Amino acid sequence: MHVDIGRSRLLAAVARYGSMTAAADRLAYTPSAVSQQIRKLEGELGLQVLDRHAKGVDLTDAGRAVVEHVAGMERELAALEEQLEHIRGARAGTLRLGTFPTFGASLLPFAITSFTARHPGVSLTVRSARLAGLLELLHTREIEMAVLWDYEWSRLDERGLSIQQLLLDPTRLVVSAGHRLAGRTGTGFGELARERWITRADRHPVVDVLLRTCQAAGFEPAVAFEAHDYQEAQAMVAAGLGVALVPQLALSGVREDVRVLDLGGQAPVRRIMLAHSADRAPSPVGTAMAKILREVVREGAGSATPRRADGRKRRDDSPPPH
Repeated sequence: MHVDIGRSRLLAAVARYGSMTAAADRLAYTPSAVSQQIRKLEGELGLQVLDRHAKGVDLTDAGRAVVEHVAGMERELAALEEQLEHIRGARAGTLRLGTFPTFGASLLPFAITSFTARHPGVSLTVRSARLAGLLELLHTREIEMAVLWDYEWSRLDERGLSIQQLLLDPTRLVVSAGHRLAGRTGTGFGELARERWITRADRHPVVDVLLRTCQAAGFEPAVAFEAHDYQEAQAMVAAGLGVALVPQLALSGVREDVRVLDLGGQAPVRRIMLAHSADRAPSPVGTAMAKILREVVREGAGSATPRRADGRKRRDDSPPPH
C-alpha cells in the first residue's frame, strides 16, 4: 500500500476547513479536483476516508488516522525548518576545528571565548596536532577547517585546500636576564656565532629555522639542549645554558628571568593560515569562526606580545609587528 503525502495533506485541509469546497477555495483548486484527489487516496488505501452526506463530509476512522499522522508530519517539518534556520544562522550545528600548539596556546582561546559567546548553540570541537597531522585530518574530513603554518622555504602547496593568510609570525631571540645582550631590544646574527643554542627535540620545525638562519649568517649552531616544549626551552635559557629562537606566538607567557630580543630582517617569518577543503564550502558556523579568527588577529586580543608570568606585557619588549 502506498500513501500519497500530497493527497493526505489535501485530506487534512478538507478536515481543517470543514468541506471540500472550502479547502479548494483556500488552496486554489477546483472542488472537483479536490474530490478527484480524495477518491484516488481512497483507492490507494482501500478504505473510505470521508463520509459524504447531504450536509457535507465527515472523516471516517481511516480519515482521522490519516489526518492525525499528517498533523504529526507537519509538526516534524516545522521543527526541521526551525533547526535548519538555526544552522543557517550559525545558532546550531557542529564545528570541528584543527590547530597547532603555539596558536592554541596564544590566540585561539580568545577566538573560542568569542565564538561560544556569540554562538552558544553550536558544538565546538578542537583538535591539536603538528602540520602533517592537521593535513591528514582535513583530507579525511575529520575536521572542517584548520589553522596551519609554513615558512618561505617550505611553502604549503597542498592540492585540494583553500588557504587564507591570517597573520605573519616572526622569530624572536630569547636570552637569560644575565646575558651580555639582555639590556638590548634587538640584535643580529652576526653577534651570535659563538652562542650555544637551546632548540627543540623530535625534529621540531624550529630546528630547521635555527640551522637555516645560522648557516645563512655563516656559522653552524652549537646545540646545548633539546627541549620538548617552549617553556622548557625558556627554563634552560634562564639557567644560562644557551639562547633560543622562538616564534612570536610561543611567547604569550615569558619568564621574569629571560629577555626577548628582536632579530630584525634576519628573523625567519612564519605564515599562519586558515585552510579548508576546496571542494567543500565552509558551513555557516565555519564562516562565523573564520570571521572571529580574523577579528582576534586584527584586534590583537591576547596578542603574542611577550608577557610576564602574571600576564602583564613586558616593558622591555615592543608590540608584535602584526
